[in-house]
Amino acid sequence: MRFAAIADIHGNTLALEAVLADIAALGIREIVNLGDHLSGPLEARRTADILMARDFPSISGDQDRRMVELDRTGTSTRMDLRQLDRKHLDWLAGMPPTLLFRDEVLLCHGSPTDDAAYWLDRVLDDGIVAPRPLEEIEPDAAGVAAPLILCGHTHIPRVVRLTDGRLVVNPGSVGLPGYDGHRPVYHKVQTGTPDACYAILERTPSGWSATFRYVPYDHMAMAELARRNGLPLWASALATGWIE
Repeated sequence: MRFAAIADIHGNTLALEAVLADIAALGIREIVNLGDHLSGPLEARRTADILMARDFPSISGDQDRRMVELDRTGTSTRMDLRQLDRKHLDWLAGMPPTLLFRDEVLLCHGSPTDDAAYWLDRVLDDGIVAPRPLEEIEPDAAGVAAPLILCGHTHIPRVVRLTDGRLVVNPGSVGLPGYDGHRPVYHKVQTGTPDACYAILERTPSGWSATFRYVPYDHMAMAELARRNGLPLWASALATGWIE
């Protein structure tokens, strides 16, 4: 069994198209999508159209959930929401928070219990983002029988082997290689490359393996779009992988 996992596209159509082309060139036919599809200052509508046409097994991310909540209030003026038709929002609203793929792979966004959790990473008191200790990771995997668990949300590619042999993989972000956050303290997530990132998962005789792929694309076009739409930190992350 061999398939690709994508996550955190955030409306970046050029990155998405480059990743899908790379996956196809490798002969991989199955793709799962771990959420946060559209949110941000880029191309929410076009991204939604691509993903709806492909109909990958997909789950809702915390930002997808937030977009649905804001739509239901009828008061938001966010640029991403303004791009979407009712069919796009109904598509978002219909996604589950978790999904069992092929009876052996659990898909979640943050963690199996919290779509906004920094599961494999943590923010230290000084704002440094660091790998989370294994003893803090394992409780959120309690009760999950799947030998492979896929998560997203932090945009940081990461692999963690649990003590019982289960594998947890964050495939990184297709569309946004850096961002800043304010909880629990101000911090920056910076992957250091503008390339789109995804993961290939393969079940081998020895167990599940993970390979990360970094795919170059016209990232400066997306950085310029973010700049024109008034989000310079997004523009910096898209241009370089760093927050300046």
